[in-house]
Amino acid sequence: MSGTLPGDPPGGRRALAVWGIGVSVYFVAVIFRTSLGVAGLDAADRFDVGASALSTFSILQLLVYAGMQIPVGLLVDRLGTKKVLGMGVVLFTAGQLGFAFSPSYGMALASRALLGCGDAMTFISVLRLGTRWFPARRGPLIAQMAGLAGMAGNLVSTLVLARLLHGVGWTAAFAGSAVAGAVVFVLLLFFLKDHPEGYEPEPVTHHGAAYVRRQIAASWREPGTRLGLWVHFTTQFPAMVFLLLWGMPFLVEAQGLSRAAAGELLTLVVLSNMAFGLVYGQVIARHHGARLPLALGTVGATAVLWATTLVHPADTAPMWLLVVLCVVLGACGPASMIGFDFARPANPAERQGTASGITNMGGFVASMTTLFAVGVLLDATGDDYAVAFSSVFVLQALGVTQILRLRRRAARAERERLVASRVSSVHVPV
Repeated sequence: MSGTLPGDPPGGRRALAVWGIGVSVYFVAVIFRTSLGVAGLDAADRFDVGASALSTFSILQLLVYAGMQIPVGLLVDRLGTKKVLGMGVVLFTAGQLGFAFSPSYGMALASRALLGCGDAMTFISVLRLGTRWFPARRGPLIAQMAGLAGMAGNLVSTLVLARLLHGVGWTAAFAGSAVAGAVVFVLLLFFLKDHPEGYEPEPVTHHGAAYVRRQIAASWREPGTRLGLWVHFTTQFPAMVFLLLWGMPFLVEAQGLSRAAAGELLTLVVLSNMAFGLVYGQVIARHHGARLPLALGTVGATAVLWATTLVHPADTAPMWLLVVLCVVLGACGPASMIGFDFARPANPAERQGTASGITNMGGFVASMTTLFAVGVLLDATGDDYAVAFSSVFVLQALGVTQILRLRRRAARAERERLVASRVSSVHVPV
């Protein structure tokens, strides 16, 4: 049985080529998003700021990103992928250029906000592109592969941009990386299409604010959308906080590692993420019931490894423990993609962008909250990383509580939809 539904797009090589262009835009966006993670200590020196002010860079970027998710989802549903991705490229490239030439902390903050705005337009657009070009049964694997491309961008940031930064300097490194934005914009402009020929979506009548309220309310009413948000919230943020800002300072200042050794561990998180992404995508595509066990198992393993590292009796944790921590953190990104596998089947095609936007808010709200909490606690405790990183457990506990509360309602609604679709397919007139 192929599992292809009536009206499913065919997939194939052309779908891979077009989707690959969208993924390349997301790849560049992640390079720009995570560039501060390898430049955190340099930024503190360049702008003469402390831990709280340094965390504000990433907090503002994520605040803009999270706040844009529902508007971007609505835009994708209304305007299509190409237009929204195009706007995103222009904004995040301008933000990266602005960050390269910022002479002051305030201008640098504004540049990161602009970058976050453009970045916010990429991932939901790529998810929507995947649903328009590939059969529904490929959804979990396509989402994981998109996440994999994002982690490849993180790897480039960790390996390449870090070396450029310390080789050619701040301005040349950030301005030079902005060229990648211009390249993907040209590819998008000439080669990307929203959907295959013959698979145009049904025209939707838009009625301004009423349409917006209806889309958001209908998506939120679905237990699968809310469960997807909390899965994303609970799983993504530990690795995001580590890679985006606080991993390098933690490994260098608290664990006494050299920048080179710390960079290798950050790279390990990214490589582990890519490996887990391939595994999780294949497992979920074959065994739909594995979604929640994988998500909760990842949360549990992350909590255990963080606790073991933070309460280790020695002044610094042994290298083997840091390696295991980084490997387990690599599972957080793929686990967060599982959130979309709850939201996607809960919503019809015309609400996919909005539902994905709601889901995608989860992890970024959690990341933003933790980034802020860690910065404040570091300043308040004289750089006690054990106390600061304990904030991770508070958000994990909140997220797990919500997941357990919603899981039965979401499962029941999903079963009812499956039964209804089978009944309707049996009664389709010939």
